[in-house]
Amino acid sequence: MALEQVFECPSTLAKLRSVPLGELLEDFCKSLQERGFSRGTTRLHLGNLSHFNEHLRCPRSQMRRTVAAGEIEEFFHGYASRCRNRGPVERHLRRVRYSVNRFVDYLRGEGRFVATAARPVYEPLLAGYLQWMRSHQHAAPGTIELRAHSLIRFLKSLGPDATPRGLGRLDGEKVEQFVLAYAAENGRSARRSMQSALRTFFRFAVHEGYLRQPLDRAVPTLRTYKLATVPRGISEQQAQEVLRGIERDTEVGRRDYAILQLLSTYGVRGGQVRALRLQELDWANDQILFKATKHGKDIRVPMTLEVGEALLNYLRNGRPACSCPEVFLTSRAPYQCFPHSNTLSAIVQRRLRAAGIDLPSAGAHAFRHGFATRMLRQGHALKAIADVLGHRHLSTTFLYTKVDFNALKQVALEWPQEVSR
Repeated sequence: MALEQVFECPSTLAKLRSVPLGELLEDFCKSLQERGFSRGTTRLHLGNLSHFNEHLRCPRSQMRRTVAAGEIEEFFHGYASRCRNRGPVERHLRRVRYSVNRFVDYLRGEGRFVATAARPVYEPLLAGYLQWMRSHQHAAPGTIELRAHSLIRFLKSLGPDATPRGLGRLDGEKVEQFVLAYAAENGRSARRSMQSALRTFFRFAVHEGYLRQPLDRAVPTLRTYKLATVPRGISEQQAQEVLRGIERDTEVGRRDYAILQLLSTYGVRGGQVRALRLQELDWANDQILFKATKHGKDIRVPMTLEVGEALLNYLRNGRPACSCPEVFLTSRAPYQCFPHSNTLSAIVQRRLRAAGIDLPSAGAHAFRHGFATRMLRQGHALKAIADVLGHRHLSTTFLYTKVDFNALKQVALEWPQEVSR
């Protein structure tokens, strides 16, 4: 039996096998083992799920084959007030919720989860729009995900009017008010994403006949200035402090050290490191190929001694045995490439905080800005920097001229002297 391979205490085994979830927990335990979860992680998940099992138990309980969404909501509604935990309650709740969510994923895959929650009123509109983006606009998956994230915010603001019939009551004034309120709370990138999502959504609504008059022109254009910001990157000294602070005697430490070594040495984007594949490490010629992102160019760089040693240490002593072609994988089972684009930035942020370094932008791009700034101060031409960074257009690299203090000194006017009469 699967549970005997994880637990030895007879009372614990009896507790986990008790009604109503005993059979489901046995099957869930077997699934975790087959997917490569460690014994400790499996024990943690099942121990957390035992609280949920106790919540469902009643005098007439029988073995269950399904779990409903409403039962989970009811469990968490009152669990915080009755749980007994020696440590912080919030941390314990996060762990229990994480285990329950993983259990739900398993049940959903087995067809044993009853999703009783009501569908959002805007779901048909959203689904139709996303399908229109795929079939008519031929949008990339990343673009579709970004548009959906923005559009959900707008559709939620419409409330019960987020239906095909409700769109007929929408006018340009309401659209403008929403965009202006959204712009006041979000940055430039979020504003631009929202504007694009709304304009394409209103074109979709006209195409489907939900709107009689086009509203895409009602989305206000908020003035933004190209090259208006100043790049704020990590200095070389700070980068070395972060690298020195990473422990390299653990699997996670070896992985994180190799990631930050790549970011610091080559100034590549976090997405390029996340997508780096084993076949793109050319050990015979000591080169690394980084595939292009954001319509840029592929770049092939020499593999330095520090980078090569960091990668070898991770691949030999830290990378889990997995068929995934990507170099960097998650540290916990099920082992896979980083599932989200912000996963790598979260690693960078954690390492920066551990080193006591506070930056306005504490993601992976801080190393890219720092790398370009160092190249510029060392006298490299903008064309050379653009080639290394993978910029297809030189105008993209012009942002770094703002931190070229040597060149700025040459064009600075002398301070006017006061003339006394």
